Amino acid sequence: MKKRILLLWFLLILTVSQVFSQQDNPFFPARRLITTGIYYYPEHWDPVLWERDIKKISEMGFEFVHLAEFAWFKMEPEEGRFDFVWLDKVVDLCAKYHLKVVMCTPSATTPAWMRHQYPETFLMYSQYIRGEHGTRGLGSVVNPLYRRFVETIVTKMAQRYGKNENIIGWQLDNEPDAKPDFSPSSQEAFRQWLKNKYHFIDTLNAVWGTAFWSQWYNNFDQIIAPNVNLVGWWGSNPHAVLDFKRYLADAQADFLDFQANTLRKNVSRHQFITTNYTAVSPGADPGRTKMLDFATYTAYPNGGTNNIGKQGFRLGNSNVILFAAEYYKSVGGVSGAMEIQPGTVNWGNFTPLPLPGAVRMWLYHVFATGGKLACSYRFRQINYSAEQYHSGIMETDGVTPSPGGHDYMQFMKEMNMLRKEADTQAALPEKLAKRSSAILWNLENYWSFDQQRQTRQWDSWNYPIKFLQIAKSFGAQADVVGETADLSKYKFVIIPAYELVDSSLIKKWQEYAANGGHLIITCRTAAKNRAGYLWEAGWAAPLSTLIGARINSFDMLPDQYYGDVQTKSGHYSWNNWGDQLQPDKNTEAVAVYNDQFYKGAAAVVKRRLGKGSVTYIGVDTDDAKLEKDVLRDIYTAAGATTENYPPGVFVYWRDGFYVAVNYASDDYTMSISGTAKILIGEKTVKPGGVLVWKE
Repeated sequence: MKKRILLLWFLLILTVSQVFSQQDNPFFPARRLITTGIYYYPEHWDPVLWERDIKKISEMGFEFVHLAEFAWFKMEPEEGRFDFVWLDKVVDLCAKYHLKVVMCTPSATTPAWMRHQYPETFLMYSQYIRGEHGTRGLGSVVNPLYRRFVETIVTKMAQRYGKNENIIGWQLDNEPDAKPDFSPSSQEAFRQWLKNKYHFIDTLNAVWGTAFWSQWYNNFDQIIAPNVNLVGWWGSNPHAVLDFKRYLADAQADFLDFQANTLRKNVSRHQFITTNYTAVSPGADPGRTKMLDFATYTAYPNGGTNNIGKQGFRLGNSNVILFAAEYYKSVGGVSGAMEIQPGTVNWGNFTPLPLPGAVRMWLYHVFATGGKLACSYRFRQINYSAEQYHSGIMETDGVTPSPGGHDYMQFMKEMNMLRKEADTQAALPEKLAKRSSAILWNLENYWSFDQQRQTRQWDSWNYPIKFLQIAKSFGAQADVVGETADLSKYKFVIIPAYELVDSSLIKKWQEYAANGGHLIITCRTAAKNRAGYLWEAGWAAPLSTLIGARINSFDMLPDQYYGDVQTKSGHYSWNNWGDQLQPDKNTEAVAVYNDQFYKGAAAVVKRRLGKGSVTYIGVDTDDAKLEKDVLRDIYTAAGATTENYPPGVFVYWRDGFYVAVNYASDDYTMSISGTAKILIGEKTVKPGGVLVWKE
């Protein structure tokens, strides 16, 4: 009898766990895999066309419509007078044609009456000139009056649509980017931010090092926001600039949370709240928000860069989705692309037609990374105003699908098929579990580096992405995580140029390695404390014990001059950055410099630590061959097999599928087992191609 009861309990627990697994996110059932949507701007078109357009969106296979993002003028044409009748009609049309709705708050584009009557609500540029009406993102997010107007319109929208079952969620603002704001409102908010952080002016003077160049302050009222454009990057106080960046990111995050809190008072708990950060977001920090259910990103891979090979300019920059898809999961555990370009854009360095199928490949890349939604900007290509040359899912006649539109329809048709084949209960294959990797990244390090790169060859944004590319070339499932993440979930943790540290963070890394993890740290890590000070000790002194070596000095070479680094297996070229390392007794010199006056000094070192290992890579190379070979040896020594995918070929696993995309300009033949079941594509993946299979 006891055995029967235990068995029943086991089956009950198993059933419950399976239910939770299938509904792994309250807004996105696992069985749906990914939800597709489209931006539609009814305010741009004659109302007699609305039903035709909404019906076509449904017929094409889209599942939701993105509305009202830039329509503040239409919802509040005059201060205090609101009109939602037109929007009600569109929402009702969406319901009629079985389309869900993502509703947007319109704070990114303020109406003309606000700028005319209340100019103080707009930010100020570094020249102390007010932003002018006519573009987006110019509201001063800390201005009390602007916030009052935002609160009013958001409340009105929430009261009207917050209980509408056809509305699945809300997008706040549009592409928040924490723009520098030098307006009086922002200056006062910055001073208050500093008071809250430092409390005493003498504390701020000490942290900012204001004894340098007579920058000393007698009280907080004397402080103005550091203005790099007027002072010059070389003369700006780096500690003040770092704090200003922090303040701007905090202000932007608080503005989003302010809107989210306003919505929560009136919307259903079944409606999600998110925002759409840009894929490359050097100002806004999603980790600072507290009220978003998850974060999404905008993906425009093809903005006029040459990328990989002869066809790269048509295939797009693979880094865009590669990094953003992992980075934005740090908020809420899921993400997706709220905007994907459907074709040419109006803002690129040049605007080539994407290779046929490239838009579909970008969609599959979002899906492969675990994306829960994929939405395209926009349905109709507008034939007037600033974005006339930005393509849409439909051509300018409003009835003919563009090439990107056909790609979307194919993707959605294939996704319906994959939903039938998916195994949302499938366990991660063992070979992938052994490669589990994390890239530790923090936006504050970017801010610090970009102020003091020391060499124009230092690529502040793309340096961490280089290591994500390497991990993916091994076929690893790789996450981008913040420093509070549980590192024990990963076999390998890569810490690229993590400049700002404290003792507790170093201790966390040490414990990770001692408990069996494999830690890979690179040059420029731990060079400064959290305030941006160099240590009053040896270079990166807190790191010495952890890596088992002393960093004696560092070097940088001219653009076209390359130094030589030697390992047991060969020679490598470097010229961007080179730490000269002096290993401790039990630390192995994996690579040494083979020229320069410091010939023989170590460039890469490795040591055992407890059950794990620590490797320090002291050089930054252009081609990443050295870094890739060093990492491969670490993975192999730890018992992980590695693939050798070429640049631009990425392979992911999700829901029982392997998914491969090819951004390279050459065909790539995938090595898969003879028993594999190919569901989408062919074994040889062409440029811009996709392959989906099950083992």
